[in-house]
Amino acid sequence: MRVAVYYNNNDIRIEEASKPEIGEAEVLIKVEASGICGSDLMEWYRLPKAPLVLGHEVTGEVVEAGKNVKDFNIGNRVVVTHHVPCNTCHYCLTDRHTICPMIKSTSFDPGGFAEYLRIPEVNVDRGMFKLPDNVSYEEGTFVEPLGCVVRGVRNIGFNPGDSVAIIGSGITGLLNLQYVRSLGAGRVFAVDIDEYKLQNAIDFGASYAVNAKDDVASKIKENNEEKLCDLVIVCIGVKSALEQAFELVDSGGRILFFAPSSPELELNLNFNKLWWSGVKLASSYAAAPKDLELALNLIAEERVDVEKMITHRLHLSEIKRGFDLVGGNSQSLKVIIKPNS
Repeated sequence: MRVAVYYNNNDIRIEEASKPEIGEAEVLIKVEASGICGSDLMEWYRLPKAPLVLGHEVTGEVVEAGKNVKDFNIGNRVVVTHHVPCNTCHYCLTDRHTICPMIKSTSFDPGGFAEYLRIPEVNVDRGMFKLPDNVSYEEGTFVEPLGCVVRGVRNIGFNPGDSVAIIGSGITGLLNLQYVRSLGAGRVFAVDIDEYKLQNAIDFGASYAVNAKDDVASKIKENNEEKLCDLVIVCIGVKSALEQAFELVDSGGRILFFAPSSPELELNLNFNKLWWSGVKLASSYAAAPKDLELALNLIAEERVDVEKMITHRLHLSEIKRGFDLVGGNSQSLKVIIKPNS
């Protein structure tokens, strides 16, 4: 079978590999769609593990099922997720599944940028879901990133009517935007430096789009009854965005740090000012199974429109172009790789 092997962001090679053999409780899927995630381009994280086959936003058709697999059959259309928790440790039992020690050790073989994928037993058990008839393979690739959004908002807390500022209007910013809208958000302010992304934010339901280089706090107050925002969601891990979050949150409000930064980034905070503000801070990584199930339902019920976010559908042989689109300043949102098209 063909696989796309990642060596670095500028060196992704189409190579031949053996089709994986499954065990008695495992599944083999034919990959129909696999989304390129921004995290796939984080070289500081990927290079120490390279060469490897990436791709974790994956849907496909079950083509083989081990004799001990009970809930899935050949021909099922499924979405699969790479990280799953143990469900038995202290963290899982206290609803902190995404810091379960097991979650970072789980994956599938070899990765979503391949023609076929072996799904280990534990992922079959709690990381694989059947796609409803009205959800396409391409739409299903959004289950994992939207599940992360659901988890993050649940972590920080949300009240209907909250005013929200979302810093970064890429794909995760737009998913957060649509999700808080579905929960009954009040005014939602999209903040970015890219006019294409700001226009997309308006198209997907933002109340206002504000260039991050402007006096964003003043513009929010002008359009939010002289108040800053109840909730700020930071969807980009750059210092200016992280610092700006503290300028946009109202007293007693909340900041969700949704995206990681480079390892060396450090912030200088005035702790006394933060202490008096009563602002709650939270970060969020990955998603628990129940978040993924809710994300799938949101897509199936069309409460979050993901199909309109897809700007590029590429063959496996075009994956380098896909990485360039995601990492560049081109007019693209979601890039989907179709290994078997």
